[in-house]
Amino acid sequence: MKVRILLFSVSLFSCHFLFGQVAATYSLKDFYKQNPTLDSLVNALFDQLNDTQRVGQMVIQATGAIGKPEAEISRSVKGGYLGGVIYLKVPKEDCKRMYEDLNKTALDAKTLPLLFTTDGEPSLINYKIKGLETFKKTDRIKTPEESAEIAVILSRILKDLGIRQNYAPVCDIAFNKEVINNRSYGMDKEMVIDHCKAFIRATQNEGVAATAKHFPGHGNVKGDSHINLVCIDGEMTELDTYKALIADSVLSVMVGHIAVKNNEKYSTDGLPSTCSKKIVTGLLRNELGFKGLIVTDGMNMGALGKVKDAAIKAVEAGCDMILIPPDEKKLVKQVLLKIATDNDFKNQVYESVKRIIRMKVCLGIVSSFKF
Repeated sequence: MKVRILLFSVSLFSCHFLFGQVAATYSLKDFYKQNPTLDSLVNALFDQLNDTQRVGQMVIQATGAIGKPEAEISRSVKGGYLGGVIYLKVPKEDCKRMYEDLNKTALDAKTLPLLFTTDGEPSLINYKIKGLETFKKTDRIKTPEESAEIAVILSRILKDLGIRQNYAPVCDIAFNKEVINNRSYGMDKEMVIDHCKAFIRATQNEGVAATAKHFPGHGNVKGDSHINLVCIDGEMTELDTYKALIADSVLSVMVGHIAVKNNEKYSTDGLPSTCSKKIVTGLLRNELGFKGLIVTDGMNMGALGKVKDAAIKAVEAGCDMILIPPDEKKLVKQVLLKIATDNDFKNQVYESVKRIIRMKVCLGIVSSFKF
């Protein structure tokens, strides 16, 4: 294996047979394990990318009826500005074709294959991917066993379409009726935790990365962050859910556009949590010890309307993956400008990129295409 890694690092883009042999040995269960050989593979992949392509790995852009046109996405992939795509109202028959076409563009550009994602919640999936079957609304799923069964079916559908990261489940308590409502498992915290654990385990056992959302908790707030900035006033009452799911090895956590006020330690000074280093790095990464991928909620949402340069602020806060920035090329250039003069920020960004590459290796998507 050591010889293979050495050869691999010398000639990534010509050793497709060797590459497939190495990458195919890993699964999602390896993501959190200490593994020097996997570390070496991730570093070898990282070293083959230029800085634009590295930073581009952090950016997930939307395509579909409420996303950018496929031609625009393709240009950004070619330029190295994207590491993944989220499907928003895409017909299911288009998903596989786009997966193949956009990854061919990535191949030609000598960058890594894309990570394809969507909001695969039981309550929303047939809205996000048009033409899929309808599932039970999440609040009607009565047992953890049923949650797991639905997660298996969903994950197999998503995987067949090339989608390997699911922005689900919703882990919020269903107090919020404006936007959470039937997307949540209910009003009882322990029930929500048990159902979410079952969904996450089943999803990840099927080879799809699950995502706990919306940190630090969208249930005990008023309003809809798609429209306005919402706020936790005082104690963050939903953190126990995330502590439990992090301990149970969830692979990604989505941070919501939720401000925190009247909290001596974690007030966000009017910013959404996505743009607050106190919340993203101080609380989620350091205090709660989360070592997986930190994903923003959509950076096109109304909650960010008054936040200038919100996307770069989210990177500065410590988010690994920036979801639906208004201008991916602008964001990448802003990050490149800052890493040129700020070594601590550069190291932080590089660690984010390596986490993403590690996820791609453990998902097996890097070995899906011949370099």
